[in-house]
Amino acid sequence: MSTAVPGRRERKKAATRRALADAALELFLDRGFDGVTVAEIADAADVSVTTLFKHFPSKEALLFDEDGDREADLTGAVTGRADGETVLDALHRWFVGRLVAPPRRLGGRGTPTAEDMERFGELLGSTPSLREYGRRMWARHEDALADAIAAEVGESDPSPAVRAIANIVVHLPALLRRDGVDPREQLDATFALLRDGWAEHG
Repeated sequence: MSTAVPGRRERKKAATRRALADAALELFLDRGFDGVTVAEIADAADVSVTTLFKHFPSKEALLFDEDGDREADLTGAVTGRADGETVLDALHRWFVGRLVAPPRRLGGRGTPTAEDMERFGELLGSTPSLREYGRRMWARHEDALADAIAAEVGESDPSPAVRAIANIVVHLPALLRRDGVDPREQLDATFALLRDGWAEHG
């Protein structure tokens, strides 16, 4: 089965969107989120502000332009997991490999470096509006993830337990970016809790 090749118009729109996102990221990293205007981003990408807002609904959205891909990747971790791998193990592996990394484009044509990740983390950590936007972005994926998990475990509709898992998973990114939290340690602890339950001590 052949895959349709995007037409010239679609390719041009994708290139404009990518140019805007790239320009925004570099300006934000250089001067901070609040130190950059949308007019400056549009100018750096050689488009008008009107064109910018045709592609992105807000200034914050420019930094999270991979949102659509993120939902497909997240649900794909569940539906495309290896034979014998549990849903929770697949999600755990996906988060370890992807969550704390900055946008793929930050590394140019290569893999983002530790310095890239530190710069991106500092940008998010110093900008409350970006952290809130990211939290809401992840929350939008909750229903899609719950549906994917339900289908994989043979439920016609997500059960309360499945919905609880999806809710916890999509709120993990905000937890992992808190000051003083070791992302890998927190991931391991969270998924251990989901696998085994919690026995209260004390």
